[in-house]
Amino acid sequence: MAQTFEEISASDFFYRNRDIAGFTNPSRAIFVAIREIVENSLDAAESQKIPPEIFIRLSFESEATKDTQIYKLHVEDNGCGIPPRFIPSAFGQILYGSKYKLKQTRGTFGLGGKMSLLYGQVTTHQAATITSSTGDTNKIYQFKLMIDIQRNRPIIIDRKVLINKDGWRGTIVEFSLEGDYLRAMPKILEYFKQTAMVNPYANLTFVDPKGRLYKFTRVTTIMPEPPKETLPHPYGVDVELLQRLIAITECTNMTDFLRRHFHRVGEITAQKFLEFSGLTPSKNPKKLAHEEIVKLTQNLKKFKDFLPPDASCLSPLGEELLRAGITKELNPEYLVVHQRKPSTYGGHPFIVEMGIAYGGGVPKTGSFVIYRFANRIPLLYDEASDVSFRVIGSMNWRRYKVSPDMPIAIVVHLCSTKVPYKTVGKEFLADRAEIRREIANELREVARQLGHFLTRQEHVDREKKRISIFSKYLPRIAQFAAILAQRERIPDIEKLLKSVQKYGAEEE
Repeated sequence: MAQTFEEISASDFFYRNRDIAGFTNPSRAIFVAIREIVENSLDAAESQKIPPEIFIRLSFESEATKDTQIYKLHVEDNGCGIPPRFIPSAFGQILYGSKYKLKQTRGTFGLGGKMSLLYGQVTTHQAATITSSTGDTNKIYQFKLMIDIQRNRPIIIDRKVLINKDGWRGTIVEFSLEGDYLRAMPKILEYFKQTAMVNPYANLTFVDPKGRLYKFTRVTTIMPEPPKETLPHPYGVDVELLQRLIAITECTNMTDFLRRHFHRVGEITAQKFLEFSGLTPSKNPKKLAHEEIVKLTQNLKKFKDFLPPDASCLSPLGEELLRAGITKELNPEYLVVHQRKPSTYGGHPFIVEMGIAYGGGVPKTGSFVIYRFANRIPLLYDEASDVSFRVIGSMNWRRYKVSPDMPIAIVVHLCSTKVPYKTVGKEFLADRAEIRREIANELREVARQLGHFLTRQEHVDREKKRISIFSKYLPRIAQFAAILAQRERIPDIEKLLKSVQKYGAEEE
């Protein structure tokens, strides 16, 4: 029997392989669906530097099986809104979106939101309702749509235009899906807590299927600067990307081509590189042979004088916002936060931010509590596979007077134009040498400061214990001394106690 060959669409591929996007079982699927839609909402607000106001409601609809139920998920935001001509494809076409530009974004693949709707469609066979307005006109556009899985195209079932009397701007996503909320509840609530920690300028309101209200209130309206789009760095270019750039360029010589299409390449650097590569500056890039393109790619990686990428395409939280977020959610006794200088891996810039919290509201679990974030996304699954977990586990904590049974939380945030996720589900970071090194250096920095604090605390505790011993035994010693000296009046020990306490206070 002859083999049959066929082509499937992107929607069909992810329909057949939804596990790789995180939709592995009913409890994890409902968690991922909420996370993906909320992330889109946060991005939509932050792109306009609007403090996010996001309302999430999960309501019970019906029983599906013995262990799963049908729920309706409603997510409303105050973001930039979506122009009506883009709404059907933005929610009904897999691998279509606004996140393929070279800058820091939460979403990476243009996949998560559509995968949530796709999962809802294949488990309930109900359409999704998308309502949006950009606030520029007095109209609100509402689409009821499904995904044509075989053709990877949106199917518009209904379309309405509503009057926008209040000048509302934002997007509402509503769809049904099968899930197991009871098992997913701890992860979902932890997700909101951690999202509030790393987005202290956001208001998050969640209503669960039993009508319980969870509100995470912002503590600041200060927001990080939105990232700027950047050009590819020479160290991150491969043959395919170089061919694409050559195909679209309008430059007629190599000097202009390098300056226009690559990050931080000026005229002097371009001339040095062309001399290094043995290419004529006046050569037209479109006339490069295939072998010359391959050699050019190799030389781009070998040339040592390219400037490292700058961090304008990144949007780190910054120490003050990270401190505000951790304080809001954990209220620790002691907290130190630090941000590393920008670094690169494979031509992609990244920044590591870290906080270490001790005592107060830090959960006591018998081991370190590790909070992992990438581009402000909480990473809640597969902790043991993450590079942060491995670095923290390999540290010699005794030199910092730290033991795992102490109430300590470690917050690690990586922001990059290309986060090295190991899976499409965005759950843990790959062990890249450059990232491992930056995390380790940052960890030593905050651990040193925690060690100094613990040393001071140890000294203070020792002094308090010493003073308490004096307070306890000096009155008795004075009394016995009076009896031995056959005096009726007991010596005044207050001056001695005050001098001891003063010495202790100075030491403290």
